[in-house]
Amino acid sequence: MDTNEWDANIDAWYEANADESRPAASVAAMREFLVGHPSSGALATFELAGIHDSMGLETEAVPLYRQALAEGLDADHAARTRIQLASSLRNLGQLDEAIALLSEPSGTDLDAARRAFLALALHAAGRHDAAVREALEALIPSLPRYRRSLSAYAAELTDTQK
Repeated sequence: MDTNEWDANIDAWYEANADESRPAASVAAMREFLVGHPSSGALATFELAGIHDSMGLETEAVPLYRQALAEGLDADHAARTRIQLASSLRNLGQLDEAIALLSEPSGTDLDAARRAFLALALHAAGRHDAAVREALEALIPSLPRYRRSLSAYAAELTDTQK
């Protein structure tokens, strides 16, 4: 099964089975689903981390995300894993590690999302100007106008700090 088909199957599974009011049942249902896909390896570990995360079980998700990265993922899923791991770490108050994970460009089409999550982590760390700058710089490439002026304003947010 290719990763696009895998992702489509996972999306359909979430629509039909994920229930935040029943986290243990949702995690069990994901485990059962993954048993039917034994060749999925690191992708299965990533999805198991994701269901824990989605159910508010960040503490359980973090080691699974780390395991998925260690097992080896394609570039897109590795970028998603780093974003989701960093988000969980932010929720757990481990801000320095979350910021470090999100500070490296992903090299994928998820880079704007990475930067948005970085802005959240910077904000949580009390680095509000850096957070706004990061959010603006993630947004600027999608704007039809005002890129130059917004880039300058974004840079001013942190360039003038001592």
